[in-house]
Amino acid sequence: MATYVLVHGAWHTGELFEDVAAPIRAEGHTVHCPTLAGNGPGDPRTIGLDAAIASLAGYLEDNDLSEVVLLGHSYGGMVITGTADRVPARIRRLVYWNAFVPNNGECLNDMVPPHYVALFDAVSSGTTDNSVMLPFPIWREAFMNDASLEQAEVAFNKLNAHPYATFTDAISLSKNPAEMEIAKSYINCTEDTALPQSLGWHPRLSEKLGLFRLVQLPGSHELCFTDPAALAAAIMKAGRD
Repeated sequence: MATYVLVHGAWHTGELFEDVAAPIRAEGHTVHCPTLAGNGPGDPRTIGLDAAIASLAGYLEDNDLSEVVLLGHSYGGMVITGTADRVPARIRRLVYWNAFVPNNGECLNDMVPPHYVALFDAVSSGTTDNSVMLPFPIWREAFMNDASLEQAEVAFNKLNAHPYATFTDAISLSKNPAEMEIAKSYINCTEDTALPQSLGWHPRLSEKLGLFRLVQLPGSHELCFTDPAALAAAIMKAGRD
């Protein structure tokens, strides 16, 4: 049996992965769903990417986890990449679920279209803590396009403001992902339009992993809400030896 650590994306918490974790646990695996620094209740929204990475690396160390299948969703791809660079001996495989794959010196905003950067800049400038929230129309049409309006509204109300510095901070890596010796997988939901299809997740970002396993399935960027059982099955397929 394997140990899975599921790392959420922007605006989420680890708790929102629990419906995905349940079918994986039912197969006998151990599953952790931590919340990254900056996304927990009461966390300052002024923290940067380095602190988020440190919180995940610290979670693995504090819980003495090893041989971990470490999954990152969306923004979580930035964090699992940095964590793999810091504590590679604790990780058996990296799994990116429609996630950003950074090389050394890149930030998340380097990998999104200009209109998203302009939107995030405008939203964060209107806050006192440099946080950013996703507007509901984008959430509904681009992130949860496989859901009913009611499903999208219920899920949106579970989100929280995200520290924008984690999008603008450049990551510092000793090795780019393609050079890392850790095994890698990429899960691609084929109806995910959170990024424009012309600047899509796969193969534009997945190919930065070098050698990797590809798992594809139907669904949106938020399959954790709309079909957690299907996502769980894909995660186990991506994480197997």
